[in-house]
Amino acid sequence: MDFLHNPYVFASLSAGLVLLLAQFLFRKVNKRGRKKKKYHPIGGTVFNQLMNFNRLHHYMTDLAGKYKTYRLLSPFRNEVYTSDPINVEYILKTHFENYGKGMYNYQNLRDFLGDGIFTVDGEKWREQRKISSHEFSTKMLRDFSIFVFRKNAAKVANVVSEATTSNKTLEIQDLLMKSTLDSIFQVAFGTELDSMCGSSEEGKNFAEAFEIASMLTLYRYVDVFWKIKKFLNVGSEAVLRKNTKILNDFVFKLINTRIQQLQISKDDSTYPEVQEKAAEEVKEATNTKTKTFSSGAEFVSFVTDEALEKMHYLHAAITETLRLYPAVPVDAKICFGDDTLPDGYNVNKGDMVSYQPYAMGRMKFIWGDDAEEFRPERWLDHNGIFQPESPFKFTAFQAGPRICLGKEFAYRQMKIFSAVLLGCFRFELNDEKKVVTYKTMINLHIDGGLEVKAFHRHWVN
Repeated sequence: MDFLHNPYVFASLSAGLVLLLAQFLFRKVNKRGRKKKKYHPIGGTVFNQLMNFNRLHHYMTDLAGKYKTYRLLSPFRNEVYTSDPINVEYILKTHFENYGKGMYNYQNLRDFLGDGIFTVDGEKWREQRKISSHEFSTKMLRDFSIFVFRKNAAKVANVVSEATTSNKTLEIQDLLMKSTLDSIFQVAFGTELDSMCGSSEEGKNFAEAFEIASMLTLYRYVDVFWKIKKFLNVGSEAVLRKNTKILNDFVFKLINTRIQQLQISKDDSTYPEVQEKAAEEVKEATNTKTKTFSSGAEFVSFVTDEALEKMHYLHAAITETLRLYPAVPVDAKICFGDDTLPDGYNVNKGDMVSYQPYAMGRMKFIWGDDAEEFRPERWLDHNGIFQPESPFKFTAFQAGPRICLGKEFAYRQMKIFSAVLLGCFRFELNDEKKVVTYKTMINLHIDGGLEVKAFHRHWVN
């Protein structure tokens, strides 16, 4: 990724800039005599993205602060980025049929995500959406997922407890990511991946390959030469191919194993006041203020559906985290036909039009002057009851016909895990002076993980 030390990079950039100039001149000549269109201001080029790749979301947020919607010039198409909720609603709902994944996104994502619901449009998407919607709505899945989340939350609590007792630090991001992966695989496939406790080497390799493949897939969006590298099987594309093979081999082995089984059986820690307030709510909701426990597994039995429904502040804290740190920081669509967005600017057929959850969470014109402040109270009314916002403003789960089917599923997992961990432990950063930043990937990850120290709460034996 350290492309600036590559002696050939500047030649590549020069060639790209020539393509940009040729494209600009072609469009200028081609549009003479036609009705003049109004286009969004130019924020830069795709090569600015490349040069800022390691701080890409900061760069895009800076541009969003200057322009609600702007263009980045590319050798092959305009790229339009918006943080305006009015445009977001138009793209995701009002004129949904004109904005989809398109062939550009499909080609970029296919090696990593295949022909799944995240990469396709039209009938393929509708059919998968219909099947997935039915599966997510079943009571059986809901009940089984709660069972799995509670079980894995208890396992996490035990790992944290052991580290606390032995005064060891924890890399909490790695632990939670592996636990989430374990939960998803057990709910989806009925299989114990067990990458969390390190007992499965295959599970560990899968998790590492997934992270690398995610990062390199996003890199394709700023690397105009990725198809050449893929053809030659060199550089980042060779690494991506190696890691997607690990993913595919693992998943296909898992699917085949499940088919055979079915045939046989027929069947933040940097906000201590928020942490403490959420912990108090958990104790109140679970009625455990005066109780003591010997393990996280014992505490889990008190985290009932009824108790979770009472945890409005915890729900608000999770939502506030997702507002500032959405799982998918930028989501791209392709415009299928010439159009005019609600802000009055035109977009052309083939343009990439993206909305920016990461940048939107930091926009003062959306959230007020305290937009960059972590404040869960913004989600609560005067009675302390959680109040949702428009999904075109809070875009962490997308909106419109493609809104995330797993939204409630995700909230359920996050609330169960948070309730158990906050109910049993208090957390501090291991190094308060260390700068925490992200790794530029399709989904948002902390670069280098997050090391914390955990302490038993005084009411746990």
